[in-house]
Amino acid sequence: MSKKVYCCAQFLPKPGQENALFEVLQSLEPNTVREDGCIQYIVTRHVTSPFAEGKSFPIMFNEIWADMASFEAHCQRKEIADFFAKYCQADDGLAEDWNVCIYTDEPAGYDAPQL
Repeated sequence: MSKKVYCCAQFLPKPGQENALFEVLQSLEPNTVREDGCIQYIVTRHVTSPFAEGKSFPIMFNEIWADMASFEAHCQRKEIADFFAKYCQADDGLAEDWNVCIYTDEPAGYDAPQL
């Protein structure tokens, strides 16, 4: 097992703002992929398929981080904090709603080796 954390950060754009929000989110990629501990950071758009009919926000980041500390350091970067303040939390922002969740690949109760 690993200490990796997996993040799914979904965004629901305000009406008519999907392209603008997607472009802003794309602009976060170049600096983020340079961060220590960033393994993957890709903004994606929802596509339809009869084999994947689940509910989702239309835009999502697929992220993999080396460990929780790397993920938390990323979240505290000024560029990321400014993004959430300007585009998500502000009344005139581009996002109507967002959902950021992290996951582990370790089973519950995993007896990790002591280092």
